[in-house]
Amino acid sequence: MKALILAGGSGTRLWPLSRKNYPKQFLKLEGDKSLLQQTAERLSGVVAPEDIIVMTNSDYKFHVLSDLMPLFGSPHLSTRHSSLNTVFHLILEPAARNTAPAIALGVKYCMESLHCDRDEVIFVCPSDHVIRPVGRFREYLLKAEEIAKEGPIVTFGIKPTRPERGYGYIKADKPTSWQAGRPEYFKVERFTEKPDAETAERYMKEGSYYWNSGMFAFSIGTIMDELGKCEPRIGGMLEKSFGDMLSGFAQMPDISIDYAVMEKSDRVVVIPADIYWNDIGSWDSLFDVLEKDEGSNARIGEVITIDTKDTMIIGDKRLITTIGLEGCLIAETGDAVLIAKRGHSQKVKDLIIKMKADNRKEVSEHLTTYRPWGSYTTLEEGPRYKIKRIVVNPGEKLSLQKHLHRSEHWVVIKGTAKVIIDAKEILIHENESAYVPKSTLHMLENQDKVPLEIIEVQNGEYVGEDDIVRIDDVYGRT
Repeated sequence: MKALILAGGSGTRLWPLSRKNYPKQFLKLEGDKSLLQQTAERLSGVVAPEDIIVMTNSDYKFHVLSDLMPLFGSPHLSTRHSSLNTVFHLILEPAARNTAPAIALGVKYCMESLHCDRDEVIFVCPSDHVIRPVGRFREYLLKAEEIAKEGPIVTFGIKPTRPERGYGYIKADKPTSWQAGRPEYFKVERFTEKPDAETAERYMKEGSYYWNSGMFAFSIGTIMDELGKCEPRIGGMLEKSFGDMLSGFAQMPDISIDYAVMEKSDRVVVIPADIYWNDIGSWDSLFDVLEKDEGSNARIGEVITIDTKDTMIIGDKRLITTIGLEGCLIAETGDAVLIAKRGHSQKVKDLIIKMKADNRKEVSEHLTTYRPWGSYTTLEEGPRYKIKRIVVNPGEKLSLQKHLHRSEHWVVIKGTAKVIIDAKEILIHENESAYVPKSTLHMLENQDKVPLEIIEVQNGEYVGEDDIVRIDDVYGRT
């Protein structure tokens, strides 16, 4: 069995923590591992790491590598020819085209690069869900593989615990027996996407509806047949090579696998999965996951409360204090604060629309931006100047570059920097500095075994991040 992890989503429903440039699959919301890392570890107990394929886009490539290389090692990249003696596989989608084209591309990769035949089972799952207990999930995964080998498309259904409007629903039809001694699974009668409150309440009472978990298992032959029948614009692309599919990916229909296949196929069955599942699709969903104190408050960061109940408070670096609150959601980052009533968090999407109309950069950007070499944090910004704290990871270096509109002044506060300025190489130690004039080629490198930290002061008529002319870059960004 192969596992296809979909990690290209750029959802902002957990704004201000999750933003386009750093979405929720890379957030560490529980413990010290991101949701993507938890997903990969959950699967690796059943699927060998070399049978895991991660699909994302070029913007998130280095986030994926940063998360998964410590777990699995270096990946095989679909965009270059390299040895298959690597651990997991990484496909970079050239455009955002929803889950149906992404799954089709992943299926083609399995056929062409991993030499899978039509009987091979592929398990597809998102990268940003919370599932427990892990052992029971793995048992269901093995059962799904067995059923999928017989021809159906298998999905996991979660018994609703509340009339949730933010989830899709699956209506189960008459049961179909497994082999003797096994539980039952059900033929799917229909899918319903995000019903209104009254309908969700009715689904709860009827008892034959399940939340759509967004996880599917199918054989390659089954999904090829169903895509060809239900969505021939995508099914036809599977007749081409992987390279041709990649080249034409941007022209494929922007449609989810639910709309493309699941709602139309008569081969879908559902396993009622007795597990805790949460897609962390809103702040209310996250509140359900987090541990609570004696006042039923979920607290992360420096938080002091008085007479506060049923409230979630997530802080970054500042102390947050509350008095007399009940049923609220508070999330604070370095540049934004969200305050809402519990039960209203689905309206964050309306807030994002409003901020986009106002051209607010906080929609997409954090104060800290991650790069393949490390990160930088904007400390202060004004007309003609910007101050950053730059962290360069051990053994990494920035591109050889120049800026047409600004000069830069670097002060090392930790570590030793190897610097090239106008073809002259120097070492800068702690409490030492260097100056980079406008339009001068320069490069910054950390050859040490500890992170390099510097303060960078930019000055000029324009200090935007797009004022970079890269001449040479080990990360292929020229």
